[in-house]
Amino acid sequence: MKSFLSLIALVVVCFIAPLQAETKSPSPRILAIGDSLMAWHKGRGRSIADVVAKSLNEPVRNRSVGGARMIYNLPVTGALGLSIPRQLPVGAWDWVILSGGGNDLWFGCGCSRCDRRIGKMVSADGRKGMVPGLVKRIRNSGAKVVMIGYLRSPGVGSVIESCKDDGDAYEARLGTMADALEGVYFISNADLVPHGDRSFHGGDMIHPSPKGSAAIGARVVDLIRRVDQGR
Repeated sequence: MKSFLSLIALVVVCFIAPLQAETKSPSPRILAIGDSLMAWHKGRGRSIADVVAKSLNEPVRNRSVGGARMIYNLPVTGALGLSIPRQLPVGAWDWVILSGGGNDLWFGCGCSRCDRRIGKMVSADGRKGMVPGLVKRIRNSGAKVVMIGYLRSPGVGSVIESCKDDGDAYEARLGTMADALEGVYFISNADLVPHGDRSFHGGDMIHPSPKGSAAIGARVVDLIRRVDQGR
């Protein structure tokens, strides 16, 4: 029953998130794109992007959409923002904050035997695949990239518990990608949630709570400040 309810929550956000308001400005220097990790609490002003905007006292344009994937081939869904690469607008940015790939594992291969799917998203050397392709597009525009990793299940009542091994394998490659490409940074959140602590997750035990979004946002802010200050 819990798995069914969690799945319903995911489906609902695919339709709700595109309707939620973006943080807009005539000329923001920071863009956020991705899936529900980035979009969660977007309409309430408590998303990861909102935390970054408030902490840095700068506008952040948030184009993320719940349910979005890295690999999405249908034109109509791409137009709705469910293809993460198609969320990238034309424009000049200093930073692009990026999440994605979790829905590809969950819906694309059911978090089981996902080696092929992971390989399509990012190669073992971190230089090829859908994610490095998107990251290189962003870097060619002059922007630096922060790729955000996912929360891990605290080991209590989460439907995504079975995704841990594939998630770890995918994120290991994202780390390799960040090491291989200049101006690209990967933030792992694998260590963020203490075992048994539900407070970093929302009621579905998949998405971040406001506390979880704030903690992830704080890590993004710290990285941007350090890089901008040359530390």
